[in-house]
Amino acid sequence: MSYLFRHSSVGTALHYIRHRNLDFSRSKAKALSPSSSTDDIPAAIPADSVLGAELKLEQSATLVGWDGPNDPSNPQNWPMRDKVLMTTLIGLYTFAVYVGSSIYTPSQEAVQEVFHKSHVEGSLGLALYVLGYGIGCLLFSPISEIPAVGRNPPYAISGFLFVILCIPTALVENYEGLMVLRFLLGFMASPCLATAGASLADIWTMAQFPFAVALWAATATMGPALGPTLSTYAVRDLGWRFSSWELMIIAGPVYVLMLCMLPESSAPTILYYKAKRLREETGNQNLMSDAEKKQKNLKASSLLFDALIKPWEINALDPAILFTTIYMGLCYGTYYSFFESLPLVYPVMYGFSAESTGLVFLVVAPAGLLAFTVHCIYLKYRVFPRMMSGTFGELENHLLPGLFASPIICIGLFMFAWTARPSVHWIVPTLGLGFTIFGTYFVAQSVLLYIPNIYPRYAASIFSANSLSRSLFAFAAILFARPMFVSIDIDGGVSLLAGFMVLCTIGMWVLFQFGKGMRERSRFAVV
Repeated sequence: MSYLFRHSSVGTALHYIRHRNLDFSRSKAKALSPSSSTDDIPAAIPADSVLGAELKLEQSATLVGWDGPNDPSNPQNWPMRDKVLMTTLIGLYTFAVYVGSSIYTPSQEAVQEVFHKSHVEGSLGLALYVLGYGIGCLLFSPISEIPAVGRNPPYAISGFLFVILCIPTALVENYEGLMVLRFLLGFMASPCLATAGASLADIWTMAQFPFAVALWAATATMGPALGPTLSTYAVRDLGWRFSSWELMIIAGPVYVLMLCMLPESSAPTILYYKAKRLREETGNQNLMSDAEKKQKNLKASSLLFDALIKPWEINALDPAILFTTIYMGLCYGTYYSFFESLPLVYPVMYGFSAESTGLVFLVVAPAGLLAFTVHCIYLKYRVFPRMMSGTFGELENHLLPGLFASPIICIGLFMFAWTARPSVHWIVPTLGLGFTIFGTYFVAQSVLLYIPNIYPRYAASIFSANSLSRSLFAFAAILFARPMFVSIDIDGGVSLLAGFMVLCTIGMWVLFQFGKGMRERSRFAVV
Protein backbone atom coordinates (compact mmCIF):
# COMPACT_ATOMS: atom_id res chain seq x y z
CA MET A 1 0.00 0.00 0.00
CA SER A 2 2.87 2.38 0.77
CA TYR A 3 4.13 1.83 -2.76
CA LEU A 4 0.75 2.81 -4.19
CA PHE A 5 0.82 6.12 -2.34
CA ARG A 6 4.53 6.75 -2.92
CA HIS A 7 4.13 6.57 -6.70
CA SER A 8 0.64 8.05 -6.95
CA SER A 9 0.16 11.60 -8.23
CA VAL A 10 0.34 13.01 -4.69
CA GLY A 11 3.30 10.86 -3.68
CA THR A 12 5.18 11.73 -6.87
CA ALA A 13 4.61 15.46 -6.29
CA LEU A 14 5.88 15.19 -2.69
CA HIS A 15 8.94 13.23 -3.85
CA TYR A 16 9.73 15.86 -6.46
CA ILE A 17 9.42 18.67 -3.92
CA ARG A 18 11.88 16.91 -1.60
CA HIS A 19 14.37 15.49 -4.11
CA ARG A 20 13.83 17.50 -7.31
CA ASN A 21 13.61 14.33 -9.39
CA LEU A 22 11.17 11.57 -10.26
CA ASP A 23 11.74 7.89 -9.58
CA PHE A 24 9.18 5.10 -9.96
CA SER A 25 11.45 2.18 -9.05
CA ARG A 26 9.88 -0.18 -6.55
CA SER A 27 13.17 -1.38 -5.06
CA LYS A 28 16.18 0.74 -4.25
CA ALA A 29 19.05 0.36 -6.66
CA LYS A 30 22.60 0.23 -5.33
CA ALA A 31 24.44 3.51 -5.61
CA LEU A 32 26.80 3.81 -8.55
CA SER A 33 29.78 6.10 -8.67
CA PRO A 34 30.33 8.46 -11.59
CA SER A 35 33.39 6.44 -12.54
CA SER A 36 31.40 3.24 -12.87
CA SER A 37 31.47 1.62 -16.27
CA THR A 38 28.68 -0.33 -17.80
CA ASP A 39 30.52 -3.47 -16.64
CA ASP A 40 29.63 -2.52 -13.06
CA ILE A 41 25.94 -2.88 -13.90
CA PRO A 42 24.53 -6.42 -13.99
CA ALA A 43 23.89 -7.80 -17.44
CA ALA A 44 20.44 -9.06 -18.32
CA ILE A 45 18.36 -10.55 -21.10
CA PRO A 46 17.75 -8.80 -24.44
CA ALA A 47 15.98 -5.45 -24.29
CA ASP A 48 13.57 -6.28 -27.10
CA SER A 49 11.83 -8.73 -24.76
CA VAL A 50 8.88 -7.47 -22.72
CA LEU A 51 10.79 -8.49 -19.65
CA GLY A 52 13.71 -6.69 -21.20
CA ALA A 53 17.32 -6.36 -20.23
CA GLU A 54 18.92 -4.24 -17.60
CA LEU A 55 21.30 -2.67 -20.08
CA LYS A 56 22.28 -3.40 -23.67
CA LEU A 57 24.71 -1.58 -25.85
CA GLU A 58 23.09 -0.42 -29.08
CA GLN A 59 24.32 2.28 -31.41
CA SER A 60 26.54 3.89 -28.72
CA ALA A 61 23.60 4.12 -26.30
CA THR A 62 23.28 1.74 -23.36
CA LEU A 63 19.64 0.73 -23.13
CA VAL A 64 18.09 0.60 -19.67
CA GLY A 65 15.49 -2.11 -19.07
CA TRP A 66 14.09 -4.22 -16.27
CA ASP A 67 16.27 -5.98 -13.69
CA GLY A 68 15.37 -9.39 -15.03
CA PRO A 69 11.98 -11.08 -15.47
CA ASN A 70 10.94 -10.64 -11.81
CA ASP A 71 11.76 -6.95 -11.45
CA PRO A 72 9.20 -5.61 -8.91
CA SER A 73 9.17 -2.25 -10.71
CA ASN A 74 7.62 -3.88 -13.78
CA PRO A 75 3.86 -3.21 -13.46
CA GLN A 76 3.06 -6.72 -14.68
CA ASN A 77 4.92 -8.08 -11.62
CA TRP A 78 2.99 -5.99 -9.08
CA PRO A 79 1.05 -7.87 -6.36
CA MET A 80 -2.46 -9.00 -7.26
CA ARG A 81 -4.00 -6.78 -4.55
CA ASP A 82 -2.43 -3.70 -6.17
CA LYS A 83 -3.75 -4.66 -9.60
CA VAL A 84 -7.25 -5.30 -8.26
CA LEU A 85 -7.27 -1.99 -6.41
CA MET A 86 -6.09 -0.09 -9.49
CA THR A 87 -8.71 -1.78 -11.67
CA THR A 88 -11.40 -0.93 -9.12
CA LEU A 89 -10.37 2.74 -8.99
CA ILE A 90 -10.27 3.02 -12.80
CA GLY A 91 -13.67 1.33 -13.02
CA LEU A 92 -15.21 3.63 -10.40
CA TYR A 93 -13.87 6.75 -12.08
CA THR A 94 -15.07 5.52 -15.49
CA PHE A 95 -18.50 4.96 -13.96
CA ALA A 96 -18.52 8.49 -12.53
CA VAL A 97 -17.52 9.97 -15.89
CA TYR A 98 -20.20 8.08 -17.81
CA VAL A 99 -22.83 8.85 -15.18
CA GLY A 100 -22.02 12.52 -15.78
CA SER A 101 -23.57 12.35 -19.25
CA SER A 102 -27.07 11.14 -18.33
CA ILE A 103 -27.26 12.50 -14.78
CA TYR A 104 -28.32 15.73 -16.50
CA THR A 105 -31.45 14.26 -18.14
CA PRO A 106 -33.82 14.64 -15.13
CA SER A 107 -32.84 18.34 -15.08
CA GLN A 108 -33.51 18.86 -18.78
CA GLU A 109 -37.21 19.72 -18.51
CA ALA A 110 -36.54 22.33 -15.80
CA VAL A 111 -33.67 23.79 -17.86
CA GLN A 112 -36.06 24.21 -20.79
CA GLU A 113 -38.61 25.98 -18.57
CA VAL A 114 -36.14 28.24 -16.76
CA PHE A 115 -34.31 29.37 -19.90
CA HIS A 116 -37.33 29.17 -22.25
CA LYS A 117 -35.73 26.69 -24.64
CA SER A 118 -37.06 23.93 -26.90
CA HIS A 119 -36.58 20.23 -26.26
CA VAL A 120 -33.73 19.98 -28.78
CA GLU A 121 -31.96 22.94 -27.15
CA GLY A 122 -32.43 21.37 -23.74
CA SER A 123 -31.02 18.03 -24.92
CA LEU A 124 -27.79 19.78 -25.93
CA GLY A 125 -26.71 19.49 -22.29
CA LEU A 126 -26.45 15.72 -22.78
CA ALA A 127 -25.27 15.83 -26.40
CA LEU A 128 -22.41 18.30 -25.83
CA TYR A 129 -21.08 16.30 -22.89
CA VAL A 130 -20.90 13.17 -25.08
CA LEU A 131 -19.30 15.14 -27.91
CA GLY A 132 -16.77 16.62 -25.48
CA TYR A 133 -15.35 13.32 -24.33
CA GLY A 134 -15.25 12.04 -27.91
CA ILE A 135 -13.12 14.97 -29.06
CA GLY A 136 -11.01 14.80 -25.93
CA CYS A 137 -10.17 11.12 -26.49
CA LEU A 138 -8.73 11.97 -29.90
CA LEU A 139 -6.46 14.64 -28.40
CA PHE A 140 -5.53 13.15 -25.02
CA SER A 141 -4.96 9.53 -26.03
CA PRO A 142 -1.47 10.13 -27.56
CA ILE A 143 -0.32 12.29 -24.64
CA SER A 144 -0.24 9.41 -22.15
CA GLU A 145 1.97 7.45 -24.58
CA ILE A 146 4.79 10.04 -24.26
CA PRO A 147 7.34 8.48 -21.85
CA ALA A 148 8.09 11.77 -20.10
CA VAL A 149 4.37 12.20 -19.33
CA GLY A 150 2.87 8.78 -18.61
CA ARG A 151 -0.63 7.91 -17.41
CA ASN A 152 -1.03 9.86 -14.18
CA PRO A 153 -0.62 13.51 -15.22
CA PRO A 154 -3.59 13.41 -17.64
CA TYR A 155 -5.66 11.68 -14.95
CA ALA A 156 -4.67 14.16 -12.25
CA ILE A 157 -4.99 17.43 -14.17
CA SER A 158 -8.16 16.64 -16.09
CA GLY A 159 -9.79 15.00 -13.06
CA PHE A 160 -9.20 18.12 -10.96
CA LEU A 161 -10.75 20.34 -13.62
CA PHE A 162 -13.64 17.90 -14.07
CA VAL A 163 -14.56 18.04 -10.38
CA ILE A 164 -14.08 21.81 -10.13
CA LEU A 165 -16.18 22.48 -13.23
CA CYS A 166 -19.16 20.85 -11.50
CA ILE A 167 -19.36 23.95 -9.27
CA PRO A 168 -19.91 26.63 -11.95
CA THR A 169 -22.18 24.17 -13.82
CA ALA A 170 -24.41 24.06 -10.75
CA LEU A 171 -24.33 27.86 -10.29
CA VAL A 172 -24.49 29.16 -13.87
CA GLU A 173 -27.28 31.65 -14.57
CA ASN A 174 -27.60 31.48 -18.37
CA TYR A 175 -28.26 28.79 -20.94
CA GLU A 176 -25.19 29.46 -23.09
CA GLY A 177 -22.86 29.20 -20.11
CA LEU A 178 -24.50 25.95 -19.02
CA MET A 179 -23.97 24.38 -22.45
CA VAL A 180 -20.32 25.48 -22.63
CA LEU A 181 -19.69 24.06 -19.16
CA ARG A 182 -21.36 20.75 -20.05
CA PHE A 183 -19.08 20.45 -23.08
CA LEU A 184 -16.02 21.24 -20.96
CA LEU A 185 -17.08 18.66 -18.38
CA GLY A 186 -17.18 16.01 -21.10
CA PHE A 187 -13.86 17.17 -22.53
CA MET A 188 -12.16 16.93 -19.12
CA ALA A 189 -13.67 13.48 -18.59
CA SER A 190 -12.05 12.14 -21.75
CA PRO A 191 -8.53 11.24 -20.47
CA CYS A 192 -10.10 8.63 -18.23
CA LEU A 193 -11.88 7.05 -21.20
CA ALA A 194 -8.86 7.46 -23.52
CA THR A 195 -6.30 6.02 -21.08
CA ALA A 196 -8.20 3.48 -18.97
CA GLY A 197 -7.67 0.62 -21.42
CA ALA A 198 -3.96 1.39 -21.67
CA SER A 199 -3.65 1.49 -17.87
CA LEU A 200 -5.25 -1.95 -17.62
CA ALA A 201 -2.93 -3.29 -20.33
CA ASP A 202 0.05 -1.97 -18.33
CA ILE A 203 -0.64 -4.12 -15.28
CA TRP A 204 -2.42 -7.26 -16.51
CA THR A 205 -0.84 -10.06 -18.52
CA MET A 206 -2.19 -10.97 -21.95
CA ALA A 207 -4.18 -13.84 -20.39
CA GLN A 208 -5.72 -11.61 -17.70
CA PHE A 209 -6.26 -8.45 -19.73
CA PRO A 210 -9.50 -9.50 -21.51
CA PHE A 211 -11.17 -10.15 -18.14
CA ALA A 212 -10.14 -6.73 -16.84
CA VAL A 213 -11.41 -5.03 -20.00
CA ALA A 214 -14.66 -7.01 -19.78
CA LEU A 215 -15.26 -5.72 -16.25
CA TRP A 216 -14.33 -2.17 -17.22
CA ALA A 217 -16.68 -2.30 -20.23
CA ALA A 218 -19.53 -3.55 -18.04
CA THR A 219 -18.96 -0.61 -15.69
CA ALA A 220 -18.90 1.82 -18.62
CA THR A 221 -22.12 0.32 -20.01
CA MET A 222 -24.00 0.74 -16.75
CA GLY A 223 -22.82 4.31 -16.11
CA PRO A 224 -25.11 6.22 -18.51
CA ALA A 225 -28.06 3.96 -17.71
CA LEU A 226 -27.90 4.61 -13.97
CA GLY A 227 -27.53 8.40 -14.29
CA PRO A 228 -31.27 9.17 -14.44
CA THR A 229 -31.98 6.82 -11.53
CA LEU A 230 -29.34 8.47 -9.34
CA SER A 231 -30.56 12.03 -9.87
CA THR A 232 -34.27 11.94 -10.70
CA TYR A 233 -35.60 12.03 -7.12
CA ALA A 234 -32.96 14.52 -5.96
CA VAL A 235 -33.78 16.85 -8.86
CA ARG A 236 -37.49 16.59 -8.09
CA ASP A 237 -36.98 17.65 -4.45
CA LEU A 238 -33.89 19.90 -4.65
CA GLY A 239 -34.07 21.49 -8.09
CA TRP A 240 -32.39 21.05 -11.46
CA ARG A 241 -29.02 22.37 -10.30
CA PHE A 242 -28.54 19.49 -7.89
CA SER A 243 -27.67 17.04 -10.67
CA SER A 244 -24.35 18.89 -11.07
CA TRP A 245 -23.74 18.87 -7.31
CA GLU A 246 -24.51 15.17 -7.31
CA LEU A 247 -21.95 14.57 -10.05
CA MET A 248 -19.32 16.31 -7.93
CA ILE A 249 -20.35 14.20 -4.90
CA ILE A 250 -19.88 11.03 -6.96
CA ALA A 251 -16.68 11.97 -8.81
CA GLY A 252 -14.90 13.94 -6.06
CA PRO A 253 -14.12 11.11 -3.59
CA VAL A 254 -13.13 8.75 -6.42
CA TYR A 255 -10.77 11.40 -7.79
CA VAL A 256 -9.14 11.90 -4.38
CA LEU A 257 -8.60 8.13 -4.07
CA MET A 258 -7.02 8.06 -7.53
CA LEU A 259 -4.70 10.91 -6.62
CA CYS A 260 -3.52 9.06 -3.51
CA MET A 261 -3.66 5.39 -4.55
CA LEU A 262 -3.12 5.12 -8.32
CA PRO A 263 0.60 4.64 -9.14
CA GLU A 264 2.22 5.41 -12.46
CA SER A 265 1.82 2.23 -14.53
CA SER A 266 3.34 3.06 -17.92
CA ALA A 267 6.40 0.84 -18.41
CA PRO A 268 8.09 3.31 -20.84
CA THR A 269 7.64 6.11 -18.27
CA ILE A 270 9.05 4.04 -15.41
CA LEU A 271 12.10 3.09 -17.50
CA TYR A 272 12.47 6.66 -18.77
CA TYR A 273 12.93 8.00 -15.25
CA LYS A 274 15.04 5.01 -14.24
CA ALA A 275 17.48 5.85 -17.04
CA LYS A 276 17.45 9.50 -16.03
CA ARG A 277 18.29 8.54 -12.42
CA LEU A 278 21.13 6.29 -13.56
CA ARG A 279 22.59 9.09 -15.68
CA GLU A 280 22.57 11.38 -12.66
CA GLU A 281 24.21 8.74 -10.45
CA THR A 282 26.90 7.60 -12.89
CA GLY A 283 27.45 10.63 -15.11
CA ASN A 284 27.16 8.27 -18.09
CA GLN A 285 25.04 10.19 -20.59
CA ASN A 286 24.76 7.15 -22.90
CA LEU A 287 22.32 5.46 -20.52
CA MET A 288 18.77 5.73 -21.83
CA SER A 289 15.61 3.71 -22.21
CA ASP A 290 14.35 2.42 -25.53
CA ALA A 291 11.28 4.69 -25.37
CA GLU A 292 13.51 7.66 -24.57
CA LYS A 293 15.53 7.03 -27.72
CA LYS A 294 12.37 7.05 -29.78
CA GLN A 295 11.09 10.17 -28.02
CA LYS A 296 14.23 12.08 -28.97
CA ASN A 297 13.12 11.91 -32.58
CA LEU A 298 9.49 12.67 -31.78
CA LYS A 299 8.16 15.84 -33.36
CA ALA A 300 4.99 17.69 -32.46
CA SER A 301 3.89 17.50 -36.08
CA SER A 302 4.14 13.69 -36.16
CA LEU A 303 2.30 13.46 -32.83
CA LEU A 304 -0.54 15.61 -34.17
CA PHE A 305 -0.60 13.63 -37.41
CA ASP A 306 -0.93 10.33 -35.54
CA ALA A 307 -3.64 11.77 -33.32
CA LEU A 308 -5.74 13.70 -35.83
CA ILE A 309 -5.03 12.38 -39.33
CA LYS A 310 -3.81 8.78 -39.07
CA PRO A 311 -7.04 7.34 -37.60
CA TRP A 312 -9.09 8.70 -40.50
CA GLU A 313 -6.51 7.63 -43.08
CA ILE A 314 -6.82 4.06 -41.80
CA ASN A 315 -10.60 4.25 -41.86
CA ALA A 316 -10.59 5.61 -45.41
CA LEU A 317 -8.23 2.94 -46.76
CA ASP A 318 -9.29 -0.12 -44.75
CA PRO A 319 -12.93 -1.25 -45.18
CA ALA A 320 -12.77 -3.59 -42.17
CA ILE A 321 -11.86 -0.75 -39.83
CA LEU A 322 -14.41 1.57 -41.43
CA PHE A 323 -17.11 -1.03 -40.81
CA THR A 324 -16.21 -1.51 -37.13
CA THR A 325 -16.11 2.27 -36.64
CA ILE A 326 -19.58 2.71 -38.16
CA TYR A 327 -21.02 -0.32 -36.35
CA MET A 328 -19.76 0.81 -32.95
CA GLY A 329 -21.04 4.31 -33.66
CA LEU A 330 -24.51 3.00 -34.53
CA CYS A 331 -24.58 0.84 -31.38
CA TYR A 332 -23.64 3.83 -29.24
CA GLY A 333 -26.12 6.13 -31.00
CA THR A 334 -28.89 3.57 -30.55
CA TYR A 335 -28.04 3.28 -26.85
CA TYR A 336 -28.34 7.04 -26.35
CA SER A 337 -31.54 7.21 -28.45
CA PHE A 338 -33.30 5.40 -25.60
CA PHE A 339 -32.95 8.57 -23.51
CA GLU A 340 -35.33 10.13 -26.03
CA SER A 341 -37.64 7.17 -26.70
CA LEU A 342 -38.35 6.05 -23.13
CA PRO A 343 -40.07 9.34 -22.12
CA LEU A 344 -42.33 8.91 -25.16
CA VAL A 345 -43.28 5.35 -24.20
CA TYR A 346 -43.63 4.81 -20.46
CA PRO A 347 -45.33 8.05 -19.33
CA VAL A 348 -47.51 8.28 -22.44
CA MET A 349 -48.52 4.64 -22.92
CA TYR A 350 -48.23 3.23 -19.39
CA GLY A 351 -48.80 6.26 -17.16
CA PHE A 352 -45.36 6.16 -15.54
CA SER A 353 -44.11 9.21 -13.67
CA ALA A 354 -40.81 10.82 -14.69
CA GLU A 355 -39.15 9.18 -11.69
CA SER A 356 -40.52 5.72 -12.55
CA THR A 357 -39.40 6.12 -16.17
CA GLY A 358 -35.86 6.71 -14.92
CA LEU A 359 -36.05 3.40 -13.07
CA VAL A 360 -36.66 1.56 -16.35
CA PHE A 361 -32.99 2.14 -17.17
CA LEU A 362 -32.11 -0.20 -14.30
CA VAL A 363 -32.68 -3.09 -16.70
CA VAL A 364 -29.24 -2.27 -18.09
CA ALA A 365 -27.58 -3.43 -14.84
CA PRO A 366 -28.71 -7.09 -14.95
CA ALA A 367 -28.27 -7.17 -18.74
CA GLY A 368 -24.69 -5.87 -18.43
CA LEU A 369 -23.82 -8.19 -15.53
CA LEU A 370 -25.24 -11.22 -17.35
CA ALA A 371 -23.28 -10.31 -20.50
CA PHE A 372 -20.09 -9.88 -18.44
CA THR A 373 -20.57 -13.27 -16.77
CA VAL A 374 -21.23 -15.09 -20.05
CA HIS A 375 -18.25 -13.39 -21.67
CA CYS A 376 -15.90 -14.43 -18.86
CA ILE A 377 -17.09 -18.04 -19.12
CA TYR A 378 -16.54 -17.91 -22.89
CA LEU A 379 -13.01 -16.55 -22.44
CA LYS A 380 -12.06 -19.08 -19.78
CA TYR A 381 -13.44 -22.26 -21.32
CA ARG A 382 -13.20 -21.63 -25.05
CA VAL A 383 -10.79 -18.85 -26.01
CA PHE A 384 -7.81 -19.38 -23.73
CA PRO A 385 -7.62 -23.20 -23.89
CA ARG A 386 -7.59 -22.97 -27.70
CA MET A 387 -5.04 -20.18 -27.70
CA MET A 388 -2.76 -22.12 -25.36
CA SER A 389 -3.05 -25.28 -27.49
CA GLY A 390 -2.62 -23.39 -30.77
CA THR A 391 -6.05 -24.41 -32.07
CA PHE A 392 -7.75 -21.00 -31.88
CA GLY A 393 -7.73 -20.65 -35.66
CA GLU A 394 -7.90 -17.41 -37.61
CA LEU A 395 -7.91 -14.10 -35.79
CA GLU A 396 -11.44 -13.47 -37.10
CA ASN A 397 -12.60 -15.96 -34.46
CA HIS A 398 -12.39 -13.03 -32.03
CA LEU A 399 -15.53 -11.79 -33.79
CA LEU A 400 -17.60 -14.86 -32.91
CA PRO A 401 -19.29 -13.33 -29.82
CA GLY A 402 -20.26 -10.25 -31.82
CA LEU A 403 -21.43 -12.41 -34.72
CA PHE A 404 -23.88 -14.29 -32.48
CA ALA A 405 -24.85 -11.20 -30.46
CA SER A 406 -25.67 -8.96 -33.44
CA PRO A 407 -29.03 -10.65 -34.12
CA ILE A 408 -29.88 -10.22 -30.42
CA ILE A 409 -29.59 -6.44 -30.85
CA CYS A 410 -31.99 -6.61 -33.80
CA ILE A 411 -34.45 -8.77 -31.84
CA GLY A 412 -34.32 -6.40 -28.87
CA LEU A 413 -34.94 -3.31 -31.00
CA PHE A 414 -37.82 -4.88 -32.95
CA MET A 415 -39.31 -6.13 -29.67
CA PHE A 416 -39.18 -2.63 -28.20
CA ALA A 417 -40.58 -1.05 -31.38
CA TRP A 418 -43.51 -3.41 -31.89
CA THR A 419 -44.58 -4.01 -28.28
CA ALA A 420 -44.35 -0.45 -26.89
CA ARG A 421 -48.15 0.09 -26.79
CA PRO A 422 -50.80 0.17 -24.06
CA SER A 423 -52.18 -3.26 -25.03
CA VAL A 424 -48.86 -4.97 -24.22
CA HIS A 425 -47.44 -5.13 -20.68
CA TRP A 426 -44.60 -2.66 -20.07
CA ILE A 427 -42.17 -5.45 -19.15
CA VAL A 428 -42.04 -6.66 -22.77
CA PRO A 429 -40.47 -3.51 -24.35
CA THR A 430 -38.27 -3.29 -21.25
CA LEU A 431 -36.95 -6.79 -21.99
CA GLY A 432 -36.31 -5.59 -25.54
CA LEU A 433 -34.11 -2.83 -24.11
CA GLY A 434 -32.27 -5.45 -22.02
CA PHE A 435 -31.64 -7.65 -25.08
CA THR A 436 -30.26 -4.65 -26.96
CA ILE A 437 -27.78 -3.84 -24.20
CA PHE A 438 -26.79 -7.51 -23.86
CA GLY A 439 -25.96 -7.77 -27.57
CA THR A 440 -24.22 -4.40 -27.72
CA TYR A 441 -21.83 -5.47 -24.94
CA PHE A 442 -20.63 -8.49 -26.95
CA VAL A 443 -20.21 -6.52 -30.16
CA ALA A 444 -18.02 -4.01 -28.31
CA GLN A 445 -15.94 -6.78 -26.72
CA SER A 446 -15.41 -8.46 -30.09
CA VAL A 447 -14.11 -5.24 -31.62
CA LEU A 448 -11.92 -4.51 -28.56
CA LEU A 449 -10.22 -7.91 -28.89
CA TYR A 450 -10.10 -8.05 -32.70
CA ILE A 451 -8.49 -4.69 -33.50
CA PRO A 452 -5.35 -4.95 -31.28
CA ASN A 453 -4.61 -8.41 -32.71
CA ILE A 454 -5.11 -7.40 -36.34
CA TYR A 455 -3.68 -3.87 -36.20
CA PRO A 456 -1.27 -3.86 -33.20
CA ARG A 457 0.80 -0.94 -34.48
CA TYR A 458 -2.19 1.32 -35.07
CA ALA A 459 -4.54 0.12 -32.31
CA ALA A 460 -4.33 3.36 -30.32
CA SER A 461 -5.12 5.49 -33.39
CA ILE A 462 -8.00 3.24 -34.41
CA PHE A 463 -9.54 3.27 -30.93
CA SER A 464 -9.31 7.06 -30.71
CA ALA A 465 -11.18 7.37 -34.02
CA ASN A 466 -13.64 4.78 -32.78
CA SER A 467 -14.26 6.85 -29.63
CA LEU A 468 -14.94 10.00 -31.63
CA SER A 469 -17.20 8.10 -34.02
CA ARG A 470 -19.26 6.73 -31.13
CA SER A 471 -19.59 10.20 -29.66
CA LEU A 472 -20.62 11.74 -32.97
CA PHE A 473 -23.31 9.10 -33.54
CA ALA A 474 -24.55 9.56 -29.96
CA PHE A 475 -24.51 13.35 -30.37
CA ALA A 476 -26.64 13.04 -33.51
CA ALA A 477 -28.97 10.48 -31.93
CA ILE A 478 -29.69 12.69 -28.92
CA LEU A 479 -30.56 15.68 -31.10
CA PHE A 480 -32.46 13.95 -33.91
CA ALA A 481 -34.09 10.95 -32.21
CA ARG A 482 -36.98 12.89 -30.63
CA PRO A 483 -38.03 14.63 -33.88
CA MET A 484 -37.78 11.27 -35.67
CA PHE A 485 -39.90 9.48 -33.06
CA VAL A 486 -42.48 12.26 -33.13
CA SER A 487 -42.67 12.18 -36.94
CA ILE A 488 -42.82 8.42 -37.58
CA ASP A 489 -43.74 7.20 -34.09
CA ILE A 490 -41.78 4.92 -31.79
CA ASP A 491 -42.49 1.79 -33.81
CA GLY A 492 -41.26 3.37 -37.04
CA GLY A 493 -38.22 5.12 -35.55
CA VAL A 494 -36.91 2.18 -33.53
CA SER A 495 -37.64 -0.20 -36.43
CA LEU A 496 -35.50 2.04 -38.63
CA LEU A 497 -32.64 1.71 -36.13
CA ALA A 498 -33.20 -2.05 -36.06
CA GLY A 499 -32.98 -2.10 -39.86
CA PHE A 500 -29.55 -0.48 -39.69
CA MET A 501 -28.53 -3.14 -37.18
CA VAL A 502 -29.69 -5.89 -39.54
CA LEU A 503 -27.35 -4.46 -42.18
CA CYS A 504 -24.52 -4.38 -39.61
CA THR A 505 -25.24 -8.00 -38.71
CA ILE A 506 -24.72 -8.92 -42.35
CA GLY A 507 -21.55 -6.82 -42.36
CA MET A 508 -20.26 -8.67 -39.29
CA TRP A 509 -20.80 -12.00 -41.08
CA VAL A 510 -18.95 -10.70 -44.17
CA LEU A 511 -16.04 -9.54 -42.00
CA PHE A 512 -15.93 -12.92 -40.23
CA GLN A 513 -15.95 -14.85 -43.52
CA PHE A 514 -13.65 -12.66 -45.61
CA GLY A 515 -11.62 -10.82 -42.97
CA LYS A 516 -8.48 -12.84 -43.64
CA GLY A 517 -8.51 -11.87 -47.31
CA MET A 518 -9.01 -8.22 -46.36
CA ARG A 519 -6.03 -8.43 -44.04
CA GLU A 520 -3.85 -9.82 -46.80
CA ARG A 521 -4.66 -6.80 -48.97
CA SER A 522 -4.46 -4.23 -46.17
CA ARG A 523 -1.37 -2.06 -45.77
CA PHE A 524 -2.05 -1.68 -42.02
CA ALA A 525 -3.07 -5.17 -40.83
CA VAL A 526 -1.05 -8.12 -39.63
CA VAL A 527 -1.48 -11.15 -41.88
